[in-house]
Amino acid sequence: MDLTAARRPTPAFVGASWLAVLVGVTAYLVGLYNARMSLSEKGFYLTVLMFGLFAAVSLQKSVRDRDEGIGVTTIYLGLCWLGVIAAVLLLTVGLWNSGMAASEKGFYAMSFVLSLFAAVAVQKNVRDLGGSAFEEERDQESSAL
Repeated sequence: MDLTAARRPTPAFVGASWLAVLVGVTAYLVGLYNARMSLSEKGFYLTVLMFGLFAAVSLQKSVRDRDEGIGVTTIYLGLCWLGVIAAVLLLTVGLWNSGMAASEKGFYAMSFVLSLFAAVAVQKNVRDLGGSAFEEERDQESSAL
């Protein structure tokens, strides 16, 4: 079995990953839309979600790049970790100090964590599928010569 086939995710895993990110982000956004809070609070929670998604995907890419021997500076990797930790802490502090019911706080926390995890899985799948397509194209070109 070649390495390209071993890295390629199954269609079921790709679909489940996309479904998870869509469910997580949609649930978070619908909850935010229906929440009885000020517009500035809604903006805060939306910004935390977007920042968290970006930081998680960036961290996954940086870790993967390093694993594959692609240069990633230690300072950038540290900033990625700091971004993920900051997003989680911002959400935690925001929820802790909010006047929401405990069930609402749990809803936001769980949809946030699901969204971050699923975004990492989607990015991994995109990377694996993109790498597989690149390797297949390169193999076809070399065999044509």
